[in-house]
Amino acid sequence: MRWTYRLLLGVVVAGLVFSLVFKVREYASGPAVVRLGGRTDLTATTDGTVSEVAVQPGQRVESGRLLVRFYGAREAAELERIERELEMQLIARLRNPADTGAERALLSLRAERELAQARLAERELRAPRAGVVSDLRVRPGQRIAPGQVLLSLAGEGSDPTVLALLPGEYRPLIRPGMQLRLELQGYQYMYQRLEVESVSNEVIGPAEARRYLGEEIADAVPLDGPVVLVTARLPSSTFEVEGKVRRYHDGMWGQGEVRVRAERILVALVPALRALFEDENA
Repeated sequence: MRWTYRLLLGVVVAGLVFSLVFKVREYASGPAVVRLGGRTDLTATTDGTVSEVAVQPGQRVESGRLLVRFYGAREAAELERIERELEMQLIARLRNPADTGAERALLSLRAERELAQARLAERELRAPRAGVVSDLRVRPGQRIAPGQVLLSLAGEGSDPTVLALLPGEYRPLIRPGMQLRLELQGYQYMYQRLEVESVSNEVIGPAEARRYLGEEIADAVPLDGPVVLVTARLPSSTFEVEGKVRRYHDGMWGQGEVRVRAERILVALVPALRALFEDENA
């Protein structure tokens, strides 16, 4: 009986020590999306059908590089006709320099040529600046409408960021400087620990969060209930997996979590004791 009492007392003491020493940690977790800096959406200025896509996602392009071409057979034929007429008028002008009618025709044809060249240029989309193709949404044969986003260019030289969408009820507990742990989809247990850079002031609903993400990835990110937007910066534009260097791409997503609370097991079991440890848990 004595040994039973001692054993029971030892178990109680051990349990008390365990509950006093060790802590229960609570995390705010949710989907996290990689976003590339300096992103520019390029849209169609006219309707038409895509005839050629000259780039691929992740490809670096220089300013002026052809990205997408649309069917412009009518515009090309009109420009070719004007070029032929212009050549004929030039020959006529050289043969008879005094012919004022030929001179007026040349001026008119040059104006027509500039207009035809401008119309043909509208059938091409070129890079407005150097960058990386981060989001390609069209394919040959696809019909497009004015204002439709065709692709996106991401700027070079700026580190990508992570946008985590964490449960809204944790907003009062999350602040800049805390640690965000990121695990990308498809790279299990490859954790990255980042510093929280900013936290949104407002808690927003799933619909507003999807509008913030953009239509290209909104449907791919699972959202359930109000969220708070938490931003952290990645240290570089690449990461290493199994000895190989991989590049981050806009829209890559995974799971992000921030530790928001840690309290002793005894406090979790007896909430009335929380006042005794509130300074420690602050």
